Amino acid sequence: MIQTAPVQLTPLTDDAVVPAIRFETSTDLRLDTGYTRTLARSSIWKPAGRLPQGTVYRPAGTVFTIEGRQVHEAYLVIQGKRLVGFYLPGEQSYSPLSMAVPITTGEIQ
Repeated sequence: MIQTAPVQLTPLTDDAVVPAIRFETSTDLRLDTGYTRTLARSSIWKPAGRLPQGTVYRPAGTVFTIEGRQVHEAYLVIQGKRLVGFYLPGEQSYSPLSMAVPITTGEIQ
């Protein structure tokens, strides 16, 4: 089962310029549930808002999911250059990773 906590996504304001990001390398994730996911090289993620845990990014042109007992649509929560967890838009909740994952991204203008 995926651990979650309710959160309030704060929309980005017009004066908060947050660029989209692109993964420069493929990143394999092993979730606490035992399932794995891959963040594909060259995949593009657009800013969706902020949580206290970090900036939320949604995938461009696709749907990203994480799996436990059920499958959940998920957005990435990134703090600095580390993936710290996931925002689940359908449940309006945050699911932390037990260990943050270093990521390599570039900005898209």
